[in-house]
Amino acid sequence: MTTEPYPSRGLCWWLVGVSAVVLVVLGVVFVPWSWVPGGDLVPVRGSEVFTAEQLARGEAYSSAQRHLSWAGLAVSLVLSLVLGLTRLGSALARRLRGPWWWRAGLVTFLVLLAGVLVTLPFDLAIRDNALDYGLSRQSFGGWLRDQAVSLLVAWVFAAVLVLLVLGTARRSPRRWPLWTALAGAVLTVLGSWVYPVVVEPLFNQFTSLPDGELRTRIIELGREEGVPVSDVVVADASRRTTTLNAWISGLGSTRRVVLYDNLVNGVPQRETLSVVAHELGHARHHDVLIGTVLGSAGAVLGVGLLGLVLGRRGLLDRAGVVDPGRPEAVALLLALAAVASLLASPVENTISRALEARADRSALEATGDYPGFEAMQVRLAVRSLRDVDPPSWSQFWFGSHPTTLQRLSLARALREQG
Repeated sequence: MTTEPYPSRGLCWWLVGVSAVVLVVLGVVFVPWSWVPGGDLVPVRGSEVFTAEQLARGEAYSSAQRHLSWAGLAVSLVLSLVLGLTRLGSALARRLRGPWWWRAGLVTFLVLLAGVLVTLPFDLAIRDNALDYGLSRQSFGGWLRDQAVSLLVAWVFAAVLVLLVLGTARRSPRRWPLWTALAGAVLTVLGSWVYPVVVEPLFNQFTSLPDGELRTRIIELGREEGVPVSDVVVADASRRTTTLNAWISGLGSTRRVVLYDNLVNGVPQRETLSVVAHELGHARHHDVLIGTVLGSAGAVLGVGLLGLVLGRRGLLDRAGVVDPGRPEAVALLLALAAVASLLASPVENTISRALEARADRSALEATGDYPGFEAMQVRLAVRSLRDVDPPSWSQFWFGSHPTTLQRLSLARALREQG
């Protein structure tokens, strides 16, 4: 190990400055900030399209789930900060034996496991609430299995990032932010390829949609939109939830449309096609690629800021960390990542809402079926018991999609434009 364990502040500021400029340029050029180009949303009141009972039921369910989620997030964040900003996390690493990479991976798992355990009461309450309202039909055993798989997936991704930081810090104490940033950007791109192929099958079983009118129409719609699909598959989501969903999985020749079996059975075809057209809109505008590039630039920015933070001797001393290349730094790294994720959420979700609004516009352009789009939005809201007009600050911070009323307002504005 070197006697100079601190990264170059000049290098870190260079990474922060360049990545920030790249993010701004990419955001200006590729993110469609105007939801209704050349116009404004046409206001829609919930009482115009939903019954009083539907509104009350959706608000009651969503409010309970929101507060439980916020409470779980707060408890998880407090735990991360306690382990990372005190000597508890570093003391745990010192008690372990073995090579540095083994200790780092094990500490990562133990910290994530502790987070799962402290939030378990909130997750159980969220599950019970979904069961009570009829949104879930999954057995307790199935739910536990999904929780365990989620933990293992989170551990793999977190461990890769932790080992990347520690490994580069051990090899190049002064310049590790540069190598970590470059590797992080590459891993972000690889993650976009790996996730649909490796992670999605862990939670769902997929079968090809049988030949028929729906399959034919979806493939034709993809061809019309310049988004050829290799297959249309059905996910066995009904064993877990009663909600509706669809997405595009894979890239290029492996691109396929994935439908919840709930969406295939019992939903009018015109409404299903509206959902599919929305997902094809994402592919048509290369939203996955845009998100990946923005994510890569964001990773560089994050690593630059991490280097600046880890260059503060007082912080390292408080956490009982000698230098960032030791396993004792793992809990601190995870705490800083948790804080960064929370602070970045408004920016990420603002971009996400803009991309989702454009996909809605693409769906309406592709189908020309405004009544079908509105009917589908109402069905989605009722089936999912959404709060169609959630608190504005909650939507700003955590809302990855426009609200139901915003989507209806968007459709009416576009219809008025002709």
